[in-house]
Amino acid sequence: MRVLIVEDEPRLAEGMRRGLEAEGFAVDLAANGVDGLWLAGQQPYAAIVLDLMLPGLSGFTVCRRLRDDGVWTPVLVVTAKDGVLDQVEALETGADDYLTKPYAFAILVARLRALIRRGDTPRPPVLRVGDLSLDPATRRVERGGAEIDLTAREFAVLEFLFRHAGEVVGKRRILDGVWDFGFDGDPNIVEVYIRHLRNKIDRPFGRASIETLRGAGYRLADDAT
Repeated sequence: MRVLIVEDEPRLAEGMRRGLEAEGFAVDLAANGVDGLWLAGQQPYAAIVLDLMLPGLSGFTVCRRLRDDGVWTPVLVVTAKDGVLDQVEALETGADDYLTKPYAFAILVARLRALIRRGDTPRPPVLRVGDLSLDPATRRVERGGAEIDLTAREFAVLEFLFRHAGEVVGKRRILDGVWDFGFDGDPNIVEVYIRHLRNKIDRPFGRASIETLRGAGYRLADDAT
């Protein structure tokens, strides 16, 4: 399994390289963001270990550009930046995991192997079904380029449907995925929010993308037509 380490501290990069090679990995090194971005787009790596504070291009930019270019190689951010906002930004730009320095090398190896098992399945930051799009990071919903204003709960229900697009999901499954675990109210509240969503994302556009399958649940149609 070949991995790419993008790290500008030579001693740290070399230490990771030797350790990973001892674990059976083949390792390439890049000392700046520009070279890291180029290599990541040229080679079919099993995973990428990415620092954030890099010369040339930051790790945030490298990760964002990879995802924009359709490169879904798993990315493990390894950095001294341990702020909550740094972690949020890294994950929202497309990173798959985040490890702060200092760390136990065994943890680095375990997380890399977990990411490699997951593979390079596309995980687009903006979810799309037909001409309907949902951006979880900015909480923006659009249909055909027109922005749609949703409440927090409406957005949560729609995001759940997006993440299970094409599947039939029942009321209980939606409740478990969107409402608090201890919710003991009327399950028909789901019907209320489905109606709200249809009035906002479907009917004004002459669409019927949220389907009802009687006795089974709801489905966000793949073609959104």
